[in-house]
Amino acid sequence: MTRNDQAGLHVTTWLMIIGLACLVGALFVLGLTPPISKDALTHHLAVPKLYIKHGGIYEIPFMIFSYYPMNLDLLYMIPLYFGNDIVPKSIHFSFALLTALLIFLNLKHRTNRLYAMFGVLFFLSLPIIIKLSVTVYVDLGLMFFSTASLLLILKWLNEGFPLRLLVFSAICCGLGMGTKYNGLIVFFLLGLFVPFLYVRYRPTDKAFVLDVLKQSLVFVFVAVLVYSPWMIRNYVWVQNPIYPLYDQWFNPQSDVSQSVGLLAYRAIAYQEQWWEIALLPIRIFFQGQDNNPQYFDGRLNPGLLILPIFAFCCPRSDAQTVKREKAILLAFAVLFFGFVLFTSGIRARYILPMIPPLVLLSILGVRNLINSIAGATKSWAKKVMRIGILGTVLICLLLNFEYLITQFRIINPLSYLSGEVSREEYISKFRPEYPIMQYINKNLSSDALVLFLFMGNRGYYCDRDYLFDMKGTRSLLEEITEDSDTVEDIWERLLGMKVTHILMHHGIFSQWVDTNPSNKGRTMIHQFVNTYLDVLCREKEYNLYVLKKDSHMQSG
Repeated sequence: MTRNDQAGLHVTTWLMIIGLACLVGALFVLGLTPPISKDALTHHLAVPKLYIKHGGIYEIPFMIFSYYPMNLDLLYMIPLYFGNDIVPKSIHFSFALLTALLIFLNLKHRTNRLYAMFGVLFFLSLPIIIKLSVTVYVDLGLMFFSTASLLLILKWLNEGFPLRLLVFSAICCGLGMGTKYNGLIVFFLLGLFVPFLYVRYRPTDKAFVLDVLKQSLVFVFVAVLVYSPWMIRNYVWVQNPIYPLYDQWFNPQSDVSQSVGLLAYRAIAYQEQWWEIALLPIRIFFQGQDNNPQYFDGRLNPGLLILPIFAFCCPRSDAQTVKREKAILLAFAVLFFGFVLFTSGIRARYILPMIPPLVLLSILGVRNLINSIAGATKSWAKKVMRIGILGTVLICLLLNFEYLITQFRIINPLSYLSGEVSREEYISKFRPEYPIMQYINKNLSSDALVLFLFMGNRGYYCDRDYLFDMKGTRSLLEEITEDSDTVEDIWERLLGMKVTHILMHHGIFSQWVDTNPSNKGRTMIHQFVNTYLDVLCREKEYNLYVLKKDSHMQSG
């Protein structure tokens, strides 16, 4: 290596370090704002807040997602207990940093420090990682545990199948299952990988079959043991250890609705043609949009699809272990995507466990492209290849950093951090129901019970007890109306449930009533609102009603 090459490498290294420092700092600043994301307000903060209020974990039947595994949500309880709901964002972000560390260590071992830093920069700047790093979700936790489990499987394979590494991998897999149900897919895949890899790469002997069985049972037993507290909880509550998944198997009379398949849903909801559905594995890398389920509710990067292809070029230059690892990483990513594709509505964050393997393959692809320059015999060919590779890498990074800049415009953290905008003003800008929630907290008695109608189930900022109208796809009010003969029956049913107030998005509620297929249902709901409800507060599209306690107080 010439002196100029060494100087260039030194400069590149420092540019990478500065870029990483700026990126991590920017993500930290973006996360210093009050929580406003939907799932945080319906689930990841709302449920821990209710647990704190109640004094411990308890069953919340009207919240179907309160039956989900909650390893990270329990961590969020710690800062919530001390009145801080911004720190949970940093907790979630920390799992992105931990995953970045795993990527760095793996790439440093397989390539060098510069490639490893570039891998971290590329990973942390991915739009979906940026989005999740500044929100209170749990997907980054699942991603970390699944990546750790997968890489430990690779280490277990490369070091001759030591049992301790298999146990550590199983522990990480169990923690992933206890973080989000998508961890079950990771468990299923790695549970198949263990016996397959053992059979494929372990020399046979007399006790070979028993050894295969032993390795498989150890992985499955330890992973399930780590995950078991959530299974036991759900079985005690609803006799289904993975409720609400496959509830028709455990409770044949269950009223939990089952979603239609992905292909049918996209064809019906989005009017997509067969060829559009067939191209989903490619489209998800190019067409992602935030807050748009049709376009995967999040952005990836085309480089994650294109660059891994080059990881499999020039295979002769790779050691046998590297070739093997690349094949396993690719198999995991493809199989994981296939399972998500056919088991749930596909969103960018649902496939997060496959992102780190794709990043590792992407960096190995970049390395192969750069190494291929040395094979060019003509100087002009080398220049063209350098420009092409540099241009491809820069485009991938520019797409990521353009998204980061956009997030600063959308989230606008500096206005909040500088005190220019108060906490109440900031939250109200993104969540227009917040002012009426504050009215509820200040004016309703502590024994009030509020029924939410078409509120998106965002209950975190409500300090009074509340119920959701929707459980899955079923409407409580619609069910009560169908079972009632008179308007008074509806009123009595709600009183029997101890409902004292109703909070609704008036526009959506009116549209829902007007499109009710039953003329009787429309009439009864209109009569119920006019007869048994009094308006307490109106804020924009949101109305708060008090439910009359005496039928003799009816108006008209």
